[in-house]
Formats: sequence, C-alpha cells, structure tokens
Amino acid sequence: MDNTGTSCDMKEYPDTDVQKNRVLTLEEWQEKWMDHRIGFHKEQGHALLKKHLDTFLKGKSGLRVFFPLCGKAVEMKWFADRGHSVVGVEVSELAIREFFTEQNLSYSEEPIMEIPGAKVFKSSSGNISLYCCNLFDLPRTNIGKFDRIWDRGALVAINPCDRQRYADIMLSLVRKGFQYFLCVVSYDPTKHSGPPFYVPDAEVKRLFDRKHHEL
Repeated sequence: MDNTGTSCDMKEYPDTDVQKNRVLTLEEWQEKWMDHRIGFHKEQGHALLKKHLDTFLKGKSGLRVFFPLCGKAVEMKWFADRGHSVVGVEVSELAIREFFTEQNLSYSEEPIMEIPGAKVFKSSSGNISLYCCNLFDLPRTNIGKFDRIWDRGALVAINPCDRQRYADIMLSLVRKGFQYFLCVVSYDPTKHSGPPFYVPDAEVKRLFDRKHHEL
C-alpha cells in the first residue's frame, strides 16, 4: 500500500511534557456525558471528514470502519448509509443510547461475555455495532480487522501515559491497505491542561510509524 502520510501545517509547541501526568478517569468521562458537557460532539458531523470523505473511502464499498471513543458521532450513520459496517467503542452507555435514539435507529443489546459488565449495542440493520466498555479491554473480544479508522477525537482524549497502548491496539485492528484518518488539535499546552490534549506531529509519528501505514 501507499506509505505516504499527510498532515496539516500546524504550529509546533516545544513544551509537550507539561500534560504528561494529566489523567482523567472513566468515571469523569461518564460524568461529562451525564452533565452534557460534551463540547467535543459535533451535531452536524466533522467538517474535515466531509471534505475528505471521498479520498478516505477511495471508492470502495463494504468497508469495515472503526470509531474509537465513538460517543454518539453522527458520522457513524454516514458510513452505514453508504453500505459500510461500523464498529465503535465508548465507555458511556448514555452516549450510545442517545446515538441510536437521535438517529432513529432501532437496536438490540447483549452482554459481552469476555468483559464482565460490558455490553454491545447492535442496530437492527446489523451494520452498526457499538461496544460499551473500556477501550483497553476491547482486545479481549474478537471484533476482527478494519479497513478504515476514523479517529476524530480519541488520541487527543486518551491520557498521555496511555498513548502507546492505544496506538498498539489501533495498529492491531487494521487490515493490509488500511486508511487511518486522525484529527488532532494545536494549541499551547502550557495554557490549557486538556483534554483534548496536545499531540505534536513528532509524537504521532513515533506512536504509529513502526508499521507501514497511511495517516
């Protein structure tokens, strides 16, 4: 596959260690959803994905698309409506239920036997499956490999100390010839504690550059 990557021109900030010990618990993320402190959710979908969707899909049909930390991203329905299969993982059950309700999709739920207390929510059409669990528990399930990953806000939400584990999981989930669409944010990390966290281009390359891939 083509091994070239693309990134936007962004200002780089040298003091990247200032956020390295910052940690948010899963309970804190769940509280954000319960309190509707979800400024990261885009009701109309992500403008960058809209702009580059054709390039991302490359005219392919029947792709498997993975959404890490999916929340209730409306883009999941975009892909499903185009005939692709969507799998997401999200710690907030509220977010998952709101996705199906707001998109007018009927669904079923069942326990994930490999992860005590976890559930998977599946659309009645069968092409959207959302796992409600800790992302780092996901490798215990057999969710298969993916052709596309849309990381619209996951890497920048992961605690900095967990980034390498996160990248390892993402790379373990992809098929040959995959496309990984990653969105990061640029700001002075000394002025905002995150999340979203500041992840410079050099860090992205360090995390993901150990295999042939396209970012």
